[in-house]
Amino acid sequence: MSWALRTEGLGKAFTLHLQGGTHIPVLHGVELSVAPGECVALAGPSGAGKSTLMRCLYGNYGAGEGRILLRHQGAEIDLASADPRLVREVRRETLGYVSQFLRVIPRVPTLEIVAEPMLARGLARAAALARAAELLARLNLPAALHGLPPATFSGGEQQRVNLARGFGPRYPVLLLDEPTASLDSGNRAVVIGLIEQAKREGAAIIGIFHDTEVRDRVADRLFAVEPVRRAA
Repeated sequence: MSWALRTEGLGKAFTLHLQGGTHIPVLHGVELSVAPGECVALAGPSGAGKSTLMRCLYGNYGAGEGRILLRHQGAEIDLASADPRLVREVRRETLGYVSQFLRVIPRVPTLEIVAEPMLARGLARAAALARAAELLARLNLPAALHGLPPATFSGGEQQRVNLARGFGPRYPVLLLDEPTASLDSGNRAVVIGLIEQAKREGAAIIGIFHDTEVRDRVADRLFAVEPVRRAA
């Protein structure tokens, strides 16, 4: 099976400079792969490093060791050693990330927030706005809210904006960090449908799903993230 993203010997540790330089290993020797059209769910106890792994894959955390290989525009690149300009290009064209929290520029209308990454990839403005509106409607966000900034929205409404923004561009690789954490059962079903559709369209998806019902519906397999043993 071909892969879209994989890691080789990936490791990450943190140094607490304000606590005497304490060294805390979080990830070690991670060998993960995901293929186009596949959803891999990260599994493991709280504190095992699942969110740290996701942030390493997206480049928010630098890898301490190993490689993060991604197929990007016909080439194989190592995100762990890529320069910032290439990382920005990868995030625009290939690698999407839906976090638990919406972080956007204040006072920008919701419809524009969702359309922005599609516009950045070169989609015509009318088509980007139409897809943004379609996704927001599918996620049951009332049309009356589309022209408003989402800063005053509820947590569940903001998460739906985040989901529409993440699924809009149809990224080849998509990282999902607890995509249904703040949603009711009806909207969880919508997200399941979005994930299944993205898989049919060939997206490779890595996710953290604390909702086991959602995980069991969308995940093709689990990848165990094991806590790193710390020296006594």
